[in-house]
Amino acid sequence: MYFRCITKAVIVAFGVVLSTLSVAEEIKIEMLNYGKDGGMVFQPSFVKAEVGDVITFVPTHAGHYAQSYITPTEQSGWKTKMNEPFSLELSHEGLHLYYCPPHLMMGMVGMIQVGQPTNLELVKTKVGRLKSKVALKPERVDALMQQIQE
Repeated sequence: MYFRCITKAVIVAFGVVLSTLSVAEEIKIEMLNYGKDGGMVFQPSFVKAEVGDVITFVPTHAGHYAQSYITPTEQSGWKTKMNEPFSLELSHEGLHLYYCPPHLMMGMVGMIQVGQPTNLELVKTKVGRLKSKVALKPERVDALMQQIQE
């Protein structure tokens, strides 16, 4: 009887610990010729994630890839390959601002917020230069900036 009570207590304690642990999430971002926000888009274009989550870029339509413009200071920049899926493990808090090089002028931009926007001031100083290269739909850059949660 004594061992049964201890066993139950250990199982309950283990369950409580497991329920409080954060489980990494895989988040998919599609690269599309046309999506719910129009032509040449990442869908979703803004993602709120946590450290440890994995972002997978999915080339749903051909002719796309993604390249980082700004990343959290501690995380290296990245560039996917044309028409190939790419997974990125989010290792530090901050903002990732990225774009599709062949379609930047058409407003194919996206942002990932990992936890707190620790590099927000850097993003604010550099976002204007990226926006100046967007000929069609420059408001997409503004829309990304408005979604940042401080």
